Amino acid sequence: MSPGRVNLIGEHTDYNDGFVLPFALPHATAVSGTRIPERHWVVTSEQTGETVTFDLSEKVEGWAAYVAAVVWVLREAGVDVPGAQLRITSDVPFGAGLSSSAALECATMAVLADLAEADLPLRDRPRLAQRAENEYVGAPTGIMDQAASTLCQEGHALFLDCRSLATEQVPFDLAAAGLKILVVDSKAPHAHVDGEYAARRKACEEAAGILGVAALRDIDVAGLPDALAKLDDETMRRRVRHVVTEDQRVLDTVAALRAGDLRAAGPLMTASHESMRDDYEITVPQVDTAVRVALEHGAHGARMTGGGFGGCVLALVDEEDCDAVEAAVREAFAANGFTPPTPSW
Repeated sequence: MSPGRVNLIGEHTDYNDGFVLPFALPHATAVSGTRIPERHWVVTSEQTGETVTFDLSEKVEGWAAYVAAVVWVLREAGVDVPGAQLRITSDVPFGAGLSSSAALECATMAVLADLAEADLPLRDRPRLAQRAENEYVGAPTGIMDQAASTLCQEGHALFLDCRSLATEQVPFDLAAAGLKILVVDSKAPHAHVDGEYAARRKACEEAAGILGVAALRDIDVAGLPDALAKLDDETMRRRVRHVVTEDQRVLDTVAALRAGDLRAAGPLMTASHESMRDDYEITVPQVDTAVRVALEHGAHGARMTGGGFGGCVLALVDEEDCDAVEAAVREAFAANGFTPPTPSW
């Protein structure tokens, strides 16, 4: 079983070798399996009611591609994956930016490794799952989602260095602080396998090349003005500014959580959203509306989470304000003619 995740802060920093701070949701994906003698895989999704049978003689498409990707990557890593019948159950919302695909990949990897009786350390699984999504599915994601689904612990946020894969379990006890994270699904669908996500990643890689660094993670806030002065393209400058300042916001949030000041994360979350909206240009009217209304009704901070162009919004709120913030967002969506949002947690 692998959980969905919410990224508290640190968006589009993972594929720039930067820092992220996800935490696990109570929603999870479970995959059960049994060996079969044939060298093919029969996968049933309880969510969709579909059963897909495949081998690796041709490319698998749709939701089953994430399962086929894990079979492929394990075999590439030298694991003798047996044929299997697999059953998937999940309550991780699909397409909401809560990492349903990574949860499926990581849960599938766990059961297939068990069926193969393979020694596959936890620390190695995020890289394999990321490779499966990048090379088989074709989504140019970073490693955050897979690491979070594999390594997050209850009551903590996972501070992850996406270059070294060093991790720290940072205390994140919302209840003790009288706080909640309201996760609102904007119902604006988002997908990673598209040109917009890939274009932003390409811009970051090109900028790093121009600046002579391995990745944008190697530029800090103090060096940002000099870096921007070396870039002629204004769009590229905005992308770089987001990544560099977002890395710093992650570090500042971790420092606040270590000090037990969870409310201090709020303004950093809001600044993160503004940067995604203005510099990375990945928000949509639904998520911008949810953030604005949440802040107007007492949230300490709010931001979109996930790859962008839809998905979910996080709002850090006092426990007693949670229902009022949710109601206000719902009313604002109705007034704007948006599909009604739903609270995911």
